Amino acid sequence: MKVSFENFIELVKNYNPEEVEVVTRAYLFAKKCHEGQFRHSGEPYIIHPLAVATILADMHADRDTLCAGLLHDVVEDCNITREKIASLFNETIAELVDGVTNLTKVNFEDKTERNFATKRKIILGITKDARIIIIKLADRLHNMLTLQYKSEQKRIEKANETMQFYVPLARYIGAERLRRQLEDLSFHYLNPEAYIETKEKVKTFVDKKREIINEMIFDIHRLLSDEKVPHELKLRIKNVYSVYQRLNMGEDLANLHDFIAIKTLVNDVKECYNVLRIVHSLYIPCNATFKDYIALPKPNMYTSLHSSVFGPDELLVQSQIRTFEMEKINMYGLTAYWDICKGEAGNRMQEVLKEKFHFESSIKAINRIFVSNQEFVNHVQKEILGENIQVYDYNGRLVEIPEGSTIIDFVSFMGEDSLDKLAGAFVNGKPVSFDTILANGDRVHIIMGETYGPKVEWMGDATTIEAQRKIMKKIPNIKGKKKRGVQK
Repeated sequence: MKVSFENFIELVKNYNPEEVEVVTRAYLFAKKCHEGQFRHSGEPYIIHPLAVATILADMHADRDTLCAGLLHDVVEDCNITREKIASLFNETIAELVDGVTNLTKVNFEDKTERNFATKRKIILGITKDARIIIIKLADRLHNMLTLQYKSEQKRIEKANETMQFYVPLARYIGAERLRRQLEDLSFHYLNPEAYIETKEKVKTFVDKKREIINEMIFDIHRLLSDEKVPHELKLRIKNVYSVYQRLNMGEDLANLHDFIAIKTLVNDVKECYNVLRIVHSLYIPCNATFKDYIALPKPNMYTSLHSSVFGPDELLVQSQIRTFEMEKINMYGLTAYWDICKGEAGNRMQEVLKEKFHFESSIKAINRIFVSNQEFVNHVQKEILGENIQVYDYNGRLVEIPEGSTIIDFVSFMGEDSLDKLAGAFVNGKPVSFDTILANGDRVHIIMGETYGPKVEWMGDATTIEAQRKIMKKIPNIKGKKKRGVQK
């Protein structure tokens, strides 16, 4: 990654020229603060915050986020106070910098304890401003891109942390591009032999099928042009780590229906379904793999039509059909709002995080229950950032809930007072008890009555903090999880 102030400013000029003066001032201040400091590569330290800001500018980040990216290490490494940043720039930039600043060694027994406390601080900061995690992800991406200059022990430590904490965060906010980069960089250091072997398998297979892929792209383009459908076609190959996971489960490249994808981008939703008709007129669809994420978007905002088809020589290729705006959101997640909402992007990100993802209420509930920083972080990773399952409600809507969730957990995600009238439940057409653990793809029908619950015994059926919080809210004297540990 080539980093220079000139390239960075050119990026900013292309989409936000009126803010170049402020951003330049932030760069010059950061450069002065980091003067005499060097990275392990031997480069001047300012290269790192400049690289972070460049990654953010590539996402079309707003002025305050760019400035915070440039200044994100001055408090921790240069003894610059938060108040100083606020006085030189503004309060928002100071809050963003404070949100991504690691806690110091003071009052912590060891590095591990400090690390968990810092993660807690970052997670809680996201409830105030979603841009904190985006800056932190950009920071981690550049650190992973330059990890070769660290010791082997440090490389493995950082790669593990990235895979366990930062990759799930990127996935959670829908930042697929960042997620794939962080996954592959981490995989490269954690299992270099498997990484090289898988990467070579991917390259060999794609090279072998290149002529067929190009033929399919040409034929789709020809038919769309004949029908005068404005469009753009893109080729997407699954990232190395994702392929490795599937191969490790016993699958092979030839049968991975979503390994190779041809993305067709059009102007509106109506054209998406028209393109689907055209693609199916060319190639036989594999019906079992069809997904309509336009009618039923994924919880992380992903929207598209997916139809895997049999191309020439029986090559399975996934056709992904979406609008240009869908593509932007699918690739960049929350960060896409910098382009879509311009000056209101920060507020819109926070609204989506609060209303669509229920992030704020879940985090605050976990924060109240766990005093220990380690338990807090572990529970966030398990319940919010961990593996999820997708189930359907009685209207056919897709609902994503933590793996291991019960009927009580499912209902708790339906609304603040959803447990009040819970009277019964059916899963896949059969009556079930409230402690039934749901599986991926289940169809859940909840029976609502008059004022019925929640009941004390439901606490034992709840596995998520969200459900426990709502039960305890209605039954104040009920005992929840015991607070443990010492909060720093």
